[in-house]
Amino acid sequence: MSSFENIQQQLVEDFGFLEDWEDKYAYLIDLGKSLQPLDAAYKNENYLIKGCQSKVWLHAELEGDRIRYFADSDAFISKGIVALLVKVLDGQKPEEVLHGNLFVIDQIGLAAHLSPNRANGLGSMLKQMRAYALAYLTKTQNA
Repeated sequence: MSSFENIQQQLVEDFGFLEDWEDKYAYLIDLGKSLQPLDAAYKNENYLIKGCQSKVWLHAELEGDRIRYFADSDAFISKGIVALLVKVLDGQKPEEVLHGNLFVIDQIGLAAHLSPNRANGLGSMLKQMRAYALAYLTKTQNA
C-alpha cells in the first residue's frame, strides 16, 4: 500500500471512531487548525479557489518530484475540508494526485454530509489541486 493509500486509510479509521457527524465536524475543524499558516503573500485573488462559498486560498510548490500544498480558509469547515485534502495529497508525486484513487471522501461519508455549496467547494478544491499537479507534471516532462 502506498503512502497515499495509507494516509487515507488512517483517516478512514480516525473518522470511524467518531460516533456522529457533530464529532466528525469537530475533528474536521481540528484538522483545519493543524494546517501550517499560509504566507500572507498567497492570501490574494490569484490563489483564491473559485467555486467556494467561503474564501479558500491554495498554493503549491514542487519540491524534487513531490508537490507541497499550502492552504487556508476564513471558514472553519472549509478550512477543515482543505486540510483533509492537504493531509492526503501533500508530499505526493503529481501522477498520484492526478490518477490516484481518492477514496477517503466517500468512505468517511463527507460528501453526503455537506451542503450543496460546500460539496461544490470540495470539488473546486480538488480540481485546483489536480490542476497544480498537472502543471508540475507537464513542466517536469518538458524539462
